[in-house]
Amino acid sequence: MRITITESLNAFYSVVAWRIAEVIVEKPDAVIGLATGRTTTGVHQALAGIYAAHPFDTSRVTVFGMDEITHVSRAFPGSCYDMLLRQVVRPLGIRPENFLMPPTESDDYSRECRAFEDAIAARGGVDLQILGIGENGHLGFNQPGTPFESTTWISRMDETLDARIRRESGAAPDADLGGFTIGIRNIMMSRRVILAANGSNKTAIVRKALYGPVTPDVPASVLQLHPFAEAILDPEAASLK
Repeated sequence: MRITITESLNAFYSVVAWRIAEVIVEKPDAVIGLATGRTTTGVHQALAGIYAAHPFDTSRVTVFGMDEITHVSRAFPGSCYDMLLRQVVRPLGIRPENFLMPPTESDDYSRECRAFEDAIAARGGVDLQILGIGENGHLGFNQPGTPFESTTWISRMDETLDARIRRESGAAPDADLGGFTIGIRNIMMSRRVILAANGSNKTAIVRKALYGPVTPDVPASVLQLHPFAEAILDPEAASLK
């Protein structure tokens, strides 16, 4: 795995954003998987800034969200759909038909999981997958213990996140909140993967993921086996290197 350590937090956001921009410029019909969260919000802001300063063709690029919260409205500001729409799709002028997202609501999630995989495959598969990392090593909603052979599925929701989403979204008490997520096998089938991590709260898990044993107990550790994976870290996340 290639490891890139940036000089500052701002440089971290810029480096990850330029990686995305470069793929789009090199392959205008690229398929790019995106993640949401505190880390990637800064990356997306930097990407929008690059596009504003140096416009490039986005008419054929496909972007998709790697995960989504189930049983909430897409209009909920905390939904992955809404965040990517505001942070990437609109600022970069991505065509609506080229923005693929898992549904937040469905009466048959098993069918939706298959359909989502098929939609990505129909566009030629994933050229670049951007990943954040949770403090327990999760990728998307693939929590510790998720089998490496997992494909797109509905994961359990972390208790803390479940409580926050219910509070912020007004979800019904009996709503079965979960995480629609591409599986670890899907991630590993991407042609190129970038793991982006910043902050002192990520130092311990970054060390485990990059230098520890490859184990489902630390889902991100599987990236050690990917032939074209890169970890991009800010100085704080890399401080235990």
